[in-house]
Amino acid sequence: MATYRLRSARLQEAAAAKGDHSSYAIAKRTGVAESTLSRLRRGMAQPATQTLLTLAAAYGLAVEELVDREAAA
Repeated sequence: MATYRLRSARLQEAAAAKGDHSSYAIAKRTGVAESTLSRLRRGMAQPATQTLLTLAAAYGLAVEELVDREAAA
């Protein structure tokens, strides 16, 4: 089964373009908890669909821009 990982660099780039330079700013704009963002950025959790939709909408991205699909080991 494939796993999915947040493209943190792409999120950070899009967030910075809107003036959000910290996890706090991203969390404040999106309503996604800082702890969730941290786990996603470190690859400790897979992004939930709703989280991806929220992040994508907040920064004008397509969901596909925010995720990488990794083959199962």
